[in-house]
Amino acid sequence: MIVKRTGLSKNQNYTWVDARDIDRDDIAILTDEYMIESEIIADIMDADEQARIEREDAYTVIICRLPSDDEDSDDPLVRTCIPLGIILFPDKIITICREDNLVIDDLAKRRVRSCPVDTKEGLVISILGRAALVYIRMLKYMNRQKDLVEEQLHKSIMNYELIQLLQIQKTLVFYTTSLNDNEILLEKLQRTPYFLINSEEETEFLEDAITDNRQAIQMAKTYSDILTGTMDAFASVIGNNMNVIMKRLTVISLSLMFPTFITGFFGMNVTLPFSSNPYAWIFLALACVLIALTGSFILSDRRNKFLLSDGDKKKIKRTPDERKYLERKKEKLRSNDD
Repeated sequence: MIVKRTGLSKNQNYTWVDARDIDRDDIAILTDEYMIESEIIADIMDADEQARIEREDAYTVIICRLPSDDEDSDDPLVRTCIPLGIILFPDKIITICREDNLVIDDLAKRRVRSCPVDTKEGLVISILGRAALVYIRMLKYMNRQKDLVEEQLHKSIMNYELIQLLQIQKTLVFYTTSLNDNEILLEKLQRTPYFLINSEEETEFLEDAITDNRQAIQMAKTYSDILTGTMDAFASVIGNNMNVIMKRLTVISLSLMFPTFITGFFGMNVTLPFSSNPYAWIFLALACVLIALTGSFILSDRRNKFLLSDGDKKKIKRTPDERKYLERKKEKLRSNDD
């Protein structure tokens, strides 16, 4: 879909051609009518294309990375980034994007105030500045989703919640990579001869866009580090729970070996004591249960806790700082007695 937009500001002296969610017919119009090379359009349509600025014979090409707002994907928590191509002609500016985008939609519907759109360079700066703010908003949204998943993990550790954390981590990786590319592009715009800034307002807005972009990079790195630590902690908890379960099963298996040995011994075809007593099986069953309980007690950790004295238990519960405090208090009492 190609739309010509004019009148974003009263002093606008160019035409903005907005091409979003384009198909083959739109690509043919861009190449035939606007004389844009097919290689440039192919680079813009490539989802992995890096941000850059380059000069052609008749126009200047700027490619930046914007956050995608596709909520209908198979993974709802995975948000990718898409390239946006900005073609600067002497009398017009053309923005090309493979799909609909929130950043361009906000500028097209004039949802953004106080943006320097009087010139083509100002519109480019407005797009990059708005992209940084959208990145910040999306990062805050992903952080809230991470908190919700963590609350679910505290209640029940399931594979679904861990997969959601992996999806959020994947999104943070996409955002961090794209933000780093945009930062390099913003720094090039300050010193390249192909992009001339004509007013102090545009210079200040470009500096604000660089600041917002750096803030988004720092937020993405912070959230990614926190998420990595959270996933490592939950992985340790899952491993610890598995070790406890395996230990309990091992204790139960070893405890059942004693009554199994006794019943197997009495099951042999030999003369054994109490074989003529019809109630001997009752004493045998009680003995097996008693032996199993005794074996479980010996193999479990409760035996060590039970055998500890009250003084030892208090020493175990005390922290090192508490022990030092008690030792100092004892020394003071001894010095007072002397």
